[in-house]
Amino acid sequence: MSKEANPTLDAIELAVKSLAQRSIRMSVEPARQSDGQLRMIEALMFAAHEPLDMESIRARMPDGVDCNALLVRMQSEYAERGVNLVRVADKWRLQTAPDLTAILIDEREEQRKLSNAALETLSIIAYHQPVTRAEIEEVRGVAVSRGTLDLLMELGWVGLRGRRRTPGRPVTWGTTEGFLAHFGLEQIEDLPGKDELKAAGLLDSRIPADFEVPMPSSDPDMDNLLPVDEEAQDSTFHTDFLDSDEAGAD
Repeated sequence: MSKEANPTLDAIELAVKSLAQRSIRMSVEPARQSDGQLRMIEALMFAAHEPLDMESIRARMPDGVDCNALLVRMQSEYAERGVNLVRVADKWRLQTAPDLTAILIDEREEQRKLSNAALETLSIIAYHQPVTRAEIEEVRGVAVSRGTLDLLMELGWVGLRGRRRTPGRPVTWGTTEGFLAHFGLEQIEDLPGKDELKAAGLLDSRIPADFEVPMPSSDPDMDNLLPVDEEAQDSTFHTDFLDSDEAGAD
């Protein structure tokens, strides 16, 4: 049995379908528009070099956009992500999620470049040890600042050896195991001599023929040295500089 066409029912069906499609378009368009606006505000917050207040955000967004609603939506969507949108002092910014801060800590060794004064002082101590401050100054031709020896001690490359059995009992300095380890030396005698330094281009070709590079010893004559009282090392060290003019020391 065939179903007879009913123009009235067909017209009603077409009208209903048309209204349904129109309703879908009306609901989809605002959603698409809202998504587009959200993308705009995401880009704005990502590119910002500093937190933005609402006035600055509105100035960069199209007219009529509900920026506050977009920010609240973005804040909610980013709440569980690695980057969060937060409001601080009435300004908005993106920041790392608090629970992920630990993985962003970058620990590295700070490279400290020694000054020429420190390098010269270290070289003199290495080749002339055990050596007093006065002897270092005699070789360098200038006063040695307290800061230079402080730095070398802080690096663990030089230390107190003992006191000379001479008037004033001056403190002497020498290199440490830390110095050997840093420069890859098995023993202090492995420091380069005159010929090696000259071959490496570290000595001026015009140096006097009788110029000699002292060869250090890992076994200094301790009979000529008195032990330094460990409890008095700091005060002893500072006393050595009380009478020096540090203003012009290098």
